Amino acid sequence: MSATVTPIAEAAHARHATQPHPRPDAATVFAWFDGALVDAGAVQAGLTTHAMHYGSGVFEGMRAYATDSGAAVFRLPEHLERMRRGAEMFGLPFDPALCAEATLATLRANRHTDAYIRPLAWFGEGGFGLDVEGHVPHMMVATTATSVHLNGSRARLGVGKWRRNPADSLPPLKLCGSYVNSILAKREAKARGFDEALFTDREGFTVECTGANVFMVKNGRLTAVEHRDALPGITRDTLLQLTGAETRMVPLAELLDADEVFACGTAAEVAPVAQIEEREFGDNPVTRELADLYGQVVRGREPAWRHWLTDV
Repeated sequence: MSATVTPIAEAAHARHATQPHPRPDAATVFAWFDGALVDAGAVQAGLTTHAMHYGSGVFEGMRAYATDSGAAVFRLPEHLERMRRGAEMFGLPFDPALCAEATLATLRANRHTDAYIRPLAWFGEGGFGLDVEGHVPHMMVATTATSVHLNGSRARLGVGKWRRNPADSLPPLKLCGSYVNSILAKREAKARGFDEALFTDREGFTVECTGANVFMVKNGRLTAVEHRDALPGITRDTLLQLTGAETRMVPLAELLDADEVFACGTAAEVAPVAQIEEREFGDNPVTRELADLYGQVVRGREPAWRHWLTDV
């Protein structure tokens, strides 16, 4: 994966090269911050941090899995390329190669195998205006140990009153400020007793969940919901390549008439949907089969797809 190294990235490379490799104990959790591995609990953000006031940051959610040959990160280059596109829109310095190095170093320092990974780049200290110029750019990577298949429970979705950010207002990338939209929608859905919110547009077409894409199964046929306002998910792309599913816009009424519905994303993996509003779904056998296949792929047990894994 090629990238232009900025002066900031060059300095970070130099600092990282001289940083002693830490010896973690049970009480220490490490994060990578601006070129060095540090105690994750010791880092603080200044009160004039631009991203804290205006959301001027970009992030990714990635997963590492224990495989037969050790820990590996699933589709690392694809995640970091999407992060690069978001950073570019802000004019935020970001080097995918450096972030990949930081990701692997953080996993090693924390001795994580099954882990959730959060890289974040943002504009830091400066003034209170909207302009990002003059603000210090930062980058971090944090990892948390996690069990696999967080989607163990079958989700109940409420159709949100909020609309997803339209793509001609906010690009469907993982920009920090964009996710206020998801927070509002999820709060509204949970207040009504659901687990998650489902976005629809003004014409009644399905968009996505607050942090996951949507698929449906009807008469054995698998369809990925397509919408210009939805995030082009990497888990979604994985399932498309594994299954050859069709992609198209899906009206909510058609989704409610499906035999099965599931959501998918890095954290959710393949998550069966039990209910959308009053409509209840059954046992979801196709979803369970796909969840099992996905689990085999991310753990390196399907040789044809081993190239998606970056060894730690």
